[in-house]
Amino acid sequence: MLAAGAAIAVHVTLVALLALAASGCAGSAGSAGSAAGGAASGDAAPVTRSTEGGRQATAPAHGRAAPPPGHRAEVPGRGVGAAGRSAAPPGSRADVSGRPADPSGRADPPRRHAGPPRAPARAPAYRRWGLAGPLVPAPEKPDRPSVPRAVRPGLAPVVERVATRDKVVFLTFDDGAEKDPGFVRMVRELRLPVSLFLTDSVVGPGYGHLARLREVGATVQNHTLDHTALRGLPYAGQRAEICGQQDKLKQRFGIRPTLFRPPYGVYDTTTLRAAADCGIAAVVLWRASMSADGIRPTATATASGAATAAAGDRLRPGDIVHAHAHARGSGRPGGATLTRVTAGLLRRIQEQGLTVGRLEDYL
Repeated sequence: MLAAGAAIAVHVTLVALLALAASGCAGSAGSAGSAAGGAASGDAAPVTRSTEGGRQATAPAHGRAAPPPGHRAEVPGRGVGAAGRSAAPPGSRADVSGRPADPSGRADPPRRHAGPPRAPARAPAYRRWGLAGPLVPAPEKPDRPSVPRAVRPGLAPVVERVATRDKVVFLTFDDGAEKDPGFVRMVRELRLPVSLFLTDSVVGPGYGHLARLREVGATVQNHTLDHTALRGLPYAGQRAEICGQQDKLKQRFGIRPTLFRPPYGVYDTTTLRAAADCGIAAVVLWRASMSADGIRPTATATASGAATAAAGDRLRPGDIVHAHAHARGSGRPGGATLTRVTAGLLRRIQEQGLTVGRLEDYL
């Protein structure tokens, strides 16, 4: 009886041991299968059970560290770019270039390429020449007097002032010695009508400069070949001086002038006859003289030799102004360029409510 009970107990013990061994083998096989499957697929790392009953991931088979709990795994091709750019922070939108966009979700506005810097606006021409305002244009239809009449037939008439109701004066320049390059620019920018009475021996090689003045609107007239005082000379000598310069100007500019100014403003009846014979329509003198010192009335000599003085020191409509300057480097203190003298004259003309007309439009 005792022997039978002992045999039963041994049998039960063997059965329990066999069952325990079978369950352990099955668990080991399952764990090995799971590890093998995970390594093959690369989807998950092996899991072990902690003493607290939780699950803990172990290192993957290829040796990379597992991400911490709750972290989203990095997707291949995202995150750090091929050029080393850092990934956009979590929750932000990144544009195609990898730059983080505005946190508010608005796209950056496109940037316009800045054009070349604009040059500062140029001051009006009249300001560059020191004038308070632009020159008022002369009337399109000038109030022209009747053709001046000579004292006797066959003599050229003498004009000191134009009898007109237009508020204009006339600027005339003699000789052609002044080669101020700024004067060409002034005449062009202000559209300044001026008349140039030229002497061939004084102009010398400066006809190219005078041609530029003609291109911007100046007119060319006669002032003899050699700037000789004509009064008292015989007819042949006076005719040679006047007609000789007519031929020179025809050769240089293709025109024969119609106006003549005798050197120093002196003349006689022989001068007027020689001028008419050379095709001159009028002998032009002046009523005011303008220099760096300002405007002053001028006494002019008549055919009889008597001097007549211009009245007053103010310009009047129709006055012919003789402008001249002393060139820099002439050795005279206070010498001024033609441009400076003309700018001062224009200011005085504007202050007196006048403007500049073209002498040839009135004679």
